Amino acid sequence: MASMAIGALISTRDDLAGRLQRLKDAGFQCVQLVSPPEAEVAGPRSQEIAEMVKASGLPVTSVAAVYEGESYADVAAVRATVGLLPPETRAARVEHTKRCGDFAHAVGAPNLTSHIGYIPEDCDHPDYGALVKALQEICDYLAPRGQSFCLETGQESAELLRGFIGEVGRDNLKVNFDPANMIMYGTGDPIAALDVLAPWVAGVHCKDGVWPKAAGQLGEERKLGEGDVGIERFLVKLKEIGYQGPLIIEREIPGEQQMVDFLAAKKLLEETIGKLGL
Repeated sequence: MASMAIGALISTRDDLAGRLQRLKDAGFQCVQLVSPPEAEVAGPRSQEIAEMVKASGLPVTSVAAVYEGESYADVAAVRATVGLLPPETRAARVEHTKRCGDFAHAVGAPNLTSHIGYIPEDCDHPDYGALVKALQEICDYLAPRGQSFCLETGQESAELLRGFIGEVGRDNLKVNFDPANMIMYGTGDPIAALDVLAPWVAGVHCKDGVWPKAAGQLGEERKLGEGDVGIERFLVKLKEIGYQGPLIIEREIPGEQQMVDFLAAKKLLEETIGKLGL
């Protein structure tokens, strides 16, 4: 795969084969896949997806593990439902994450990514230690196959995330850096955050968004180039820290407009890379 290959994050539902073909025809070089539903991640559908991916010829950079019952409506909903933080679903979700790792291996993806939920700021909080143990278990499961687990940025500061990575103490714990999430969660300037997290960045999302309007709310996603990230400074900083991995476009909207925005974002990235000589 070429340096800074441009790809897109897509669901495994509906017409996956058709969307893979459209992306390939449009010149995309790779994809990131959302994990199948929990009931399908280890079943026949998993094999069907692997066959579609192989037929498409598009490399899968990573699989994004998602969990049933998650809500991103506002900060309170995220704290209560997202990732591995809620104690009542943690054990089951750790096992589901392992199955997502199996699925990622089947489609040839070296990385698994996910939002694990808000990491407590107090490292003595019981949930902090529980998250450390959960990530150690997941990383140890993935390691024999050479896979990494990538923490999606956004719900905590870069400094807190860096400290958490150190506590987990696993070489295959990395970061999937999403600049828009840093803005939409109000957790810090994404360009400054890249300096803090640079040694662990194994993947990025090219996504845009605006800052929250009030406490307890989340900011809104925007079409790439129409939010507060600043795509030029983002790409320049990626080059500065030595990042050569894929640029995965994420657009959290359904339907045909998602593909339209993928194409517009690809054009913007290509024009900006050419303009900057990256």
